[in-house]
Amino acid sequence: MDKFRLHYFPESGNSYKLALMLRLCGKPFELVWVDFLGGETRKPSWREAVNEMGEVPVLEHGTSRLTQTAPILLRLSERFGQFGAASKEQHYELLRWLFWDNHKLTSYLATYRFMRAFTRNPDPSVLNFMRSRVDAALAIAERRLERHNFVLGVGMSIADISMCAYLSYPAEETGYELPQSHPATWAWLQRIANAPGWLPPYELLPGQRFRNPV
Repeated sequence: MDKFRLHYFPESGNSYKLALMLRLCGKPFELVWVDFLGGETRKPSWREAVNEMGEVPVLEHGTSRLTQTAPILLRLSERFGQFGAASKEQHYELLRWLFWDNHKLTSYLATYRFMRAFTRNPDPSVLNFMRSRVDAALAIAERRLERHNFVLGVGMSIADISMCAYLSYPAEETGYELPQSHPATWAWLQRIANAPGWLPPYELLPGQRFRNPV
């Protein structure tokens, strides 16, 4: 029987990607809350015992300790035979969007959201720059989703699970009212939310939340 333990904190969209994947595949998992804001992942003892990269999420499976969300999603997709590519050509298309999400959409949106919602007195010029990068990434996603119901166009895949994560957090955190600003992206998020078993981030990842800005 598959037994998974997910090291996470609720605000982590990357943790949500893995939790959502496991949930949609019908696989139970144990949650291990990590005091990220308190510096737990920066401790040498934590890095030695859990993840040398000092990052969350970490997914334990048996004696394996897996890190970095994109390869974990690929591994889970292969293991469960769900949300993967239907052909070799489509596999490369899947990788293209996974890499784009990690480099463009997730990286900029995660940083922008953290600065905007969870830090005191963020520099307006830095926020404006990060917002411009998120806007550019969302414009690409919006054009894609105007033409396709899902990223690959043939049903939900791990590309959708990866790209939807940070966009699934509340608008007061992300700063985006997607129904107005990006209607195709919003409609896509509603299609994902209709998948059996779907839950929003803070329901799927309960636990202690950031109490004060850093």
